[in-house]
Amino acid sequence: MNPVPVPMEFPPVLLSRRTVLAAIAAAPFATRAGSAAAPEPAPLPEAPLLGNDYRAARAGFRTRLVRRGPAPDGGDALGAPDGAEALRYPSGGRELVAWASPVEGASSLKPAVLVLHGGNAIWHGHWGGLAAPFVAAGFHALMPTMRGENGQPGDFSAFYDETDDVLAAAQALRARPGVDPARVFVCGHSVGGTLTLLAALAGDFAGAAALSPSPDTRLFFQRFAADAPFDLSDPREVEMRSAVCFASGFRCPVLMSHGDRETRSARAIDLAVARARAAGGRAEHRTVPGDHMGSIPAGIREALAAFA
Repeated sequence: MNPVPVPMEFPPVLLSRRTVLAAIAAAPFATRAGSAAAPEPAPLPEAPLLGNDYRAARAGFRTRLVRRGPAPDGGDALGAPDGAEALRYPSGGRELVAWASPVEGASSLKPAVLVLHGGNAIWHGHWGGLAAPFVAAGFHALMPTMRGENGQPGDFSAFYDETDDVLAAAQALRARPGVDPARVFVCGHSVGGTLTLLAALAGDFAGAAALSPSPDTRLFFQRFAADAPFDLSDPREVEMRSAVCFASGFRCPVLMSHGDRETRSARAIDLAVARARAAGGRAEHRTVPGDHMGSIPAGIREALAAFA
């Protein structure tokens, strides 16, 4: 039996908006980074378990944005990087850009991975760092942009309406020539890892791998409160963006990994895994070598092993 839900408590805001992007020239791909100078906040009370049907919860909830506008990052031009082609996919009455591995003539269907980038914009380096390893391993790959990113239409909502874009992109991937619709996986890093968990609750995937995710987004918004275009004092707004609150309802096997030098979300991941397993789901927590960025190659190797 699920415990009686209690409101999520949101502690005082510690940091303002992140402004530092990892340098493209110095890293395999860019994602947004936080300040290391802020004090570590006090531990949060356990996040409530609000049920095992995130789809139903979403059907009865609409986020209320107190600020409308684009995503807070800039990103690159949307022409496809080397090894990919650009396409458009429909989501919520708008067309958004995605990058996909080129369609090749094949005699059999191949598995596919929906790859969700880190940060709140897409950069050319994301393809090589996140998607290309899956392509090299024999998967089709599709990396979508979300509403409000890279100058595209729609309002940034910080994890909520973007989940609809992820599910719409998954439909576009399933329809690609040569894709086995029964073997479509989802994998993302950082912001994309958090969206991966929400997609695993709301969508239909063969498996999910979340690299450096925030299952409890209270932790994320402690550091990046200015990124929230909704009312942070409303517990329900934060709960509906927190996979840990619905972790008994993962709809596919889920792997969550992070670097051994980034342990901020480790307790929340443990709680999400425990809740999933208690409900009969398959969930794993893996720690791999590295920090937030350096752990990505090992995280992808874990994802490939899980998807195999």
